[in-house]
Amino acid sequence: MFKKKNKFYITTTLPYVNADPHIGFALEIIQADVIARYYRSNGCDVFFNTGTDEHGLKIFRGAQQENLDPQKYCDIYAEKNKKLKEALNLSYDNFVRTTDKHHIKSVQEFWTRCYKNGDIYKKNYKIKYCVGCELEKTESELVNGICPIHPNKEIEIIEEENYFFKYSKYKKSLLDFYKKNKNFVVPESRFNEIKEFTRRGLDDFSISRLKEKMPWGVPVPNDDKHVMYVWFDALVNYISALGWPENQKKFKEFWPGLQAAGKDNLRQQSSMWQAMLLSVGLPNSKQIFIHGFITANGQKMSKSLGNVIDPFDLVQKYGADAVRYYLLREIPSTEDGDFTYEKFEQRYNSDLAGGIGNLVSRVIGIASKLNIKNTKITKITEKNINEVKNNYTKALESFKFNEALASVWELISYCDKYINDQKLWETKKPQVLCDLFYAINEIAVLLLPFLPETSEKIKKAVKEKKSAALFPRIVN
Repeated sequence: MFKKKNKFYITTTLPYVNADPHIGFALEIIQADVIARYYRSNGCDVFFNTGTDEHGLKIFRGAQQENLDPQKYCDIYAEKNKKLKEALNLSYDNFVRTTDKHHIKSVQEFWTRCYKNGDIYKKNYKIKYCVGCELEKTESELVNGICPIHPNKEIEIIEEENYFFKYSKYKKSLLDFYKKNKNFVVPESRFNEIKEFTRRGLDDFSISRLKEKMPWGVPVPNDDKHVMYVWFDALVNYISALGWPENQKKFKEFWPGLQAAGKDNLRQQSSMWQAMLLSVGLPNSKQIFIHGFITANGQKMSKSLGNVIDPFDLVQKYGADAVRYYLLREIPSTEDGDFTYEKFEQRYNSDLAGGIGNLVSRVIGIASKLNIKNTKITKITEKNINEVKNNYTKALESFKFNEALASVWELISYCDKYINDQKLWETKKPQVLCDLFYAINEIAVLLLPFLPETSEKIKKAVKEKKSAALFPRIVN
């Protein structure tokens, strides 16, 4: 994982504001939140960015369908996305909207620099276009003439004069960059995918739309007939959020950083955006973490298909930490994973109610009846804790959130075994209780990036020797 001196920058992608927030993006922003909290806990000055993508044809049509001005439409859905911060207990520092005045100014400056460097030109073209992806589609990307990501959207034919970015110019530069930066994209399988994509050759891509056909976008500098294509606009948020170009001090302190993105964003984040950065002479992103998708009962979830799971409903029923735990423990970090309420409640009862909740309750219950003085922990306890810490750090710094949590639960299991081996409920040995208090406090520290509310409750319970209601068992 990347750290620049004592500064650390992490950003999510920006979800479109064409529907309510769903659990797929919740996974991405929770994963990013864990990384941000982890680095803060290690003394880093962290800047954590997220926000909303608010331009483009999909947004424009959504506003028309609801008989709303596009800006008003965006305002409504941006506020819904902002509510994820409280619901999921997120710690981001900045929420950028691509309709923000500063962002628009930054994007126009970025365009101007690309243009001055000879990387923007105008031409007529005809393409097959998926509105759901907001991307041009080749025949090889379609299945029976339909986009497999948005099968309910018809492929549209766009034929007009647009501005183009000289993407093809940067094939060698990108391959050289990939060669020098071995861990640029994680996992390696995705990195190999984008390297092969680049080796096959890059086609220049459209970066504008005719304003008379699609007016909802950032105005192109010195051409009032065009607005910018949504991808060109949105990608610049990663640096506009840092105050670029005016605030050079902050920008240079934090950039480049880490980007979290879904696999359907691989091309845009790890290739198109990197070529754009090369065009204006800015450093490339340092690292990109690609996460998988969530299916529901084995079926792919999609806002377009209308079968998404509402994270607000989950939090209201089970609590933020329970939702965070399931997504981080059950969904493999870089692969697809499945969500079912049955699996969720099984994890909740076994790991949360019956695991950490039961351990804290047992130990505090016995200790509250005794006057325990701090004594030196036994070496066997310290050895187990250090081993868990090493495995935890190695897993977390490789973005293996599920493995990091699994290592913490190994320590919880060790503590349960230690209680049983020592028959603590009978002997009430002060030394054993001190060992357990030490271990539980360490568990709380390790849980902080993952389950921040639970971590604080455990620390308070240990300090005050008073039991904490962590996760009441779900009874159906």
